[in-house]
Amino acid sequence: MPQYMLLIYAPLDGRPSPEEMAAEMPRWYEYTEGLKEAGALVAGDPLHGVDAATTVRVRDGETQITDGPFAETKEFLGGYYIIDVPDLDTALAHAGRVPNVHYGSIEVRPVMDMSALPAPEQAAQAQA
Repeated sequence: MPQYMLLIYAPLDGRPSPEEMAAEMPRWYEYTEGLKEAGALVAGDPLHGVDAATTVRVRDGETQITDGPFAETKEFLGGYYIIDVPDLDTALAHAGRVPNVHYGSIEVRPVMDMSALPAPEQAAQAQA
């Protein structure tokens, strides 16, 4: 079955207060348990805030390390789920039930299946 990543975004402004987030936590646990019971959950975790992010770039052979995310945005990536489901429609249905969908957004992306690509040693032999 194909895998999809549900990228969970929340707005930087207008997001729930810490008290509202605490009250929302049972919905997150219930949602995660529902994915497990459906046999869809592969992985998922919340992420620390953007203040804990570090961005690494290499430009002209020089490594640049900066605090924070790569770009200024109005939303931040707060967590993810990787699910294993039959098709995009099923992934979208699961995304529509993520607890923060009413104030945030869920980006659904298929995970590339790299198993069909030749192994590195096979690719090197093909080039020789």
